[in-house]
Amino acid sequence: MKSVLITGANRSIGLETAKQLSQKGLFVYLGTRDLAKGEAVVTALNEEGFQNIKAIAIDVTNLDSILSAKNSIENEQGKLDILINNAGISGDFPQNASDTSVEDIQKVFDTNFFGVIRVTQIFLALLKKSDSPRISNITSGLGSLTLHSDPNWKYYPFKSASYGTSKTALNAFTVVLAYELKDLPFKVNAIDPGYTATDFNHYSGPGTIESAATFIVKHTLTDENAPTGQFFSNDIEDETGVSPW
Repeated sequence: MKSVLITGANRSIGLETAKQLSQKGLFVYLGTRDLAKGEAVVTALNEEGFQNIKAIAIDVTNLDSILSAKNSIENEQGKLDILINNAGISGDFPQNASDTSVEDIQKVFDTNFFGVIRVTQIFLALLKKSDSPRISNITSGLGSLTLHSDPNWKYYPFKSASYGTSKTALNAFTVVLAYELKDLPFKVNAIDPGYTATDFNHYSGPGTIESAATFIVKHTLTDENAPTGQFFSNDIEDETGVSPW
């Protein structure tokens, strides 16, 4: 049975992704900062018939927490097949470039960018033990510089000095990591689940959590011929879902 770790998975898109992957026969580590809350979620899932999901404490901003999660998974599985870097925060709004404090920007980057780097680097050794390792970095269309430079883009006015720039940085890291691992069986991609109605955005998005998770699963459970180092978005209206960087 393949194993997957999803950070920030005790609610919303992360939770739905965990459910869908569990239904496909994977063993899911449901990453959560608060283990008690995560275990309560898993108990509820067990009552719904999900048996191959386990809560695991992981705070992507805390190195000791990440190392502890890695050691637990290594002891139980010996390897990790899939890492989905889903944990993220939006920061406080508005986020104007002229007056958003450096401290606020750093706080968002610490989770959305540096958190991904910490988790990925620590789990890389376990992923290399898999026959078909996958790393999916959950990003946003708001991280696309190309789209943000197009006045005709429907989300053109939605600029954010903390959140959007953290996702732009994450996209860049994804490209660098994918290139470094290109001669190994890794597939490393940035995946934007689209503008989804969640508590993250006060349910303002038009997309559903189910659609968002299905898109993540589609571009994570890929075969050996799938692309790596790509940016996929559920908001791109063509069958490829490829977004401009």
